[in-house]
Amino acid sequence: MMRLIASSVVALIANAVALIVGDAILDGFSMGAEGFIVAVAIYTLIDVVIQPLIRQTAVTRAPALIGSTALVATLVALIVTTLVTDSLSISGFDTWILATVIVWAVSVAAKLLLPLIVFRKTLARDKPAAPAA
Repeated sequence: MMRLIASSVVALIANAVALIVGDAILDGFSMGAEGFIVAVAIYTLIDVVIQPLIRQTAVTRAPALIGSTALVATLVALIVTTLVTDSLSISGFDTWILATVIVWAVSVAAKLLLPLIVFRKTLARDKPAAPAA
């Protein structure tokens, strides 16, 4: 249960950082401060739900596309978030493509680095002691 909570917290923070970076870098990508938490929550929920579905579909129907499932899930999550909430808007084909890649890349990097930062004490406490020489 704690692992699920920890991974959910990491995913929320990583996706928040990814959306902020997308907003900062891209001109056609805008996110309102008033609905930021709602946009992050919707994006994360859609991403978490849709990614396993897309991956399973790729495994059964198009195994060559397995590597791109995370990008497709990111694009779907961005589309749904922009449709459901007014706090995120993306305009222009180039911006959609760049937003997908940037949000995906930043999210992956943050999901790899955040556990080391957020759970540093827990990781240090759970690390097995080095054998005595």
